[in-house]
Amino acid sequence: MPVMDYLERNAQLYGDEVALVELNPAEPDNRRLSWKEYSLIEANSFAPYRREITWSVFDEKANRCANMLLQRGIGKGDKVAIIMYNSLEWLPIYFGILKTGAIAVPFNFRYDAGEILYCAELAEVQAIIFGPEFIGRIETNAERLSKGRLLIYVGDNCPSFAESYHILAADCPSTKPDAPLITDDDLGAIYFSSGTTGFPKAILHKHQSLTQAAQMEQKHHKTGREDVFLCIPPLYHTGAKFHWMGSLISGSRAVLLKGAKPDVILSAVSQEHCTIVWLLVPWAQDILDALDSGELKLADYELAQWRLMHIGAQPVPPSLIRRWKEYFPHHDYDTNYGLSESTGPGCVHLGLENIRKVGAIGVPGYRWQCRILDEQGQEVPQGEIGELCVKGPGVMTCYYHDEEATAAVLHDGWLLTGDMARQDEEGFYYLVDRKKDVIVSGGENIYPVQIEDFLHKYHKIKDVAVIGLPDRRLGEISTAIIELKEGMSCTEAEIEEFCLDLPRYKRPKKIIFEPVPRNATGKIEKPVLRKRYGIENLVAQETQR
Repeated sequence: MPVMDYLERNAQLYGDEVALVELNPAEPDNRRLSWKEYSLIEANSFAPYRREITWSVFDEKANRCANMLLQRGIGKGDKVAIIMYNSLEWLPIYFGILKTGAIAVPFNFRYDAGEILYCAELAEVQAIIFGPEFIGRIETNAERLSKGRLLIYVGDNCPSFAESYHILAADCPSTKPDAPLITDDDLGAIYFSSGTTGFPKAILHKHQSLTQAAQMEQKHHKTGREDVFLCIPPLYHTGAKFHWMGSLISGSRAVLLKGAKPDVILSAVSQEHCTIVWLLVPWAQDILDALDSGELKLADYELAQWRLMHIGAQPVPPSLIRRWKEYFPHHDYDTNYGLSESTGPGCVHLGLENIRKVGAIGVPGYRWQCRILDEQGQEVPQGEIGELCVKGPGVMTCYYHDEEATAAVLHDGWLLTGDMARQDEEGFYYLVDRKKDVIVSGGENIYPVQIEDFLHKYHKIKDVAVIGLPDRRLGEISTAIIELKEGMSCTEAEIEEFCLDLPRYKRPKKIIFEPVPRNATGKIEKPVLRKRYGIENLVAQETQR
């Protein structure tokens, strides 16, 4: 059952109920409202900072988009890119593309002009739908992008090189489009890898993957008709979209929040009576720090209805969840593991009933299988470290136009994740590190995540990344880039003393106090750090010769 059918079902059954709310807690001059100002505004008078649409309007908007694309010659098998910030328009456009039988191709909104062109050509898109924030980036290569492609602009004051989405869609019927039958075996979407190992790869999925992810999310988190999901991460990312699809399956309301400051998040939960919130590690950390400092007080918010906080997209320090439970003892918690090649999070998850196992990424998700293999492709004994492999109905079809890369990670339906893991005696999987992030120092394998988890326990540290830097004697040395909490000061000697509890070979050999860069999905940008400090380290070594 393709996910578009769930939208049409919801429009029929719950047509007058609110499906999506968009919150933008900033005034027209872009001054952000304080949480006190926000909390004093009634929900029904939040305009222009609050917009909402019902399920019937959602479906009608998707139909208009689909009919518009069909009129412009876009049909089954074609590819349509979206590059927009989160808004009420994003999901109806996504579903409109799917309703035509075309393949939806979300672009990372951080792409520069060159990356947009690269991904458009790699995925062979026939149209690009973009928002006002991307006019300059599209215009840079407008001549090349417009060759054989439609450029469709969503917003006011349409640039001369594009066509206006609102004008085109306004003249199109809001009824179900006359499009070919679409099944779970048809191609549905292309997502791009995060590009942490080079240029992004185009990841091709069937509709089966989208339906699997949606149904799995609803089952894992028991999303019901009365739940309200708060969505903060960008919708181009599989995590945000497919966590939201739990609301699609259950026919419940969701809130798209623009902004991730602690006061804005808690205000949105309070104002909109949110029950499920998906956070990235930095956002959860920021909330805890604001509560620790007294900047925020839980008594100022209405949070009793908030039942579940879950985290994904990156390793989660157990110390963070222990702190979280001190402030929110009634919360259920889940860790979600996945990758775009497995249609986002959930192929492995902790499970609401397993909070005692915090630190593990969990057990196989709904309809998934897992195993751990060595370099020869053989399963390792329980407890030993190897590469995590997953198999299920959400595995990608292939890397589009990249047979070599596909063959490297797909073996008999099993997806090699590139993540090193181990399984304990109860069957829970623990992420050790990315295969490519393992540091080999003096012949010893060092797993950065283990050191990062340890350093996160130090009360002055806000964030930390451990990378390997080149060393003439040892090959690589472990280096900790440490971001301190606001107002804190710290010395290398303090960190070295704290690390005495680590085995000697795991202790960072170099410490750098600098901000830790993370991408839009919360992952540490280790290639950026390796390039930044690796070059500097090589220069320093050459200078010492």
